[in-house]
Amino acid sequence: MSVKNNVPTPHIEAGPGEIAGTILLPGDPLRAKFIAGEYLSDVHQFNSVRNMLGFTGTYEGKRISVMGTGMGCPSIGIYSYELIHFYGVKNLIRVGTAGSISPEVKVRDLVFGMGACTTSNFPALMDLPGVFAPVCSFDLLRRGVDKAEQLGLRYAVGNILTSDMFYGPAEGPEATQKWASMGVLAIEMEAAALYTNAAFGGANALTVLTVSDHLLTGETTSSEERRSSFTDMMKVALSLA
Repeated sequence: MSVKNNVPTPHIEAGPGEIAGTILLPGDPLRAKFIAGEYLSDVHQFNSVRNMLGFTGTYEGKRISVMGTGMGCPSIGIYSYELIHFYGVKNLIRVGTAGSISPEVKVRDLVFGMGACTTSNFPALMDLPGVFAPVCSFDLLRRGVDKAEQLGLRYAVGNILTSDMFYGPAEGPEATQKWASMGVLAIEMEAAALYTNAAFGGANALTVLTVSDHLLTGETTSSEERRSSFTDMMKVALSLA
């Protein structure tokens, strides 16, 4: 992977060397601010463009960054591309929320996205002679699962669905049941684009999710709880620096 030197970019105002080789990517920029304030020391803010807050600091002696990505494949697609190709980031770990569609995966459980099915056209835009299957980095996955085991956390590993719709027929009961019947564990909105960009750029990516609501039972959590109290996935992701 060759790193382009023309930084800052249109979306990230960091200069050369301001972003660490490993970055956590929550969708919510306020979650990025929470992670930086709660877990990092010697924190430096490197981005505020479009209020997509980004920070670099140290965690247990290791340099690490965290930045919001917004919602959906186009948004994380822009940020992950620039992080990989302009800033040389090698490990990109999405920490986000998801809706479970599995009876075995409960609210507040962790889900590691081994693969990302998708209703998005993002992977198809890579102009490959076939259908690309976005998958995570096995090394990051193995180490993340090991950490979850050490912490005694409830977790599941498997296929997730990256959806382009939060409201609409793609999220309806019939569609959800079809995905669930194929063993898909949960629905979110960014992993397929992240995994595709990582593959294209020769980087490593992993999605670690906390189940914020359950599409089968109707159980849900508040936006404040999602932003500030889903700390188990944060600890797992930070350990991968």
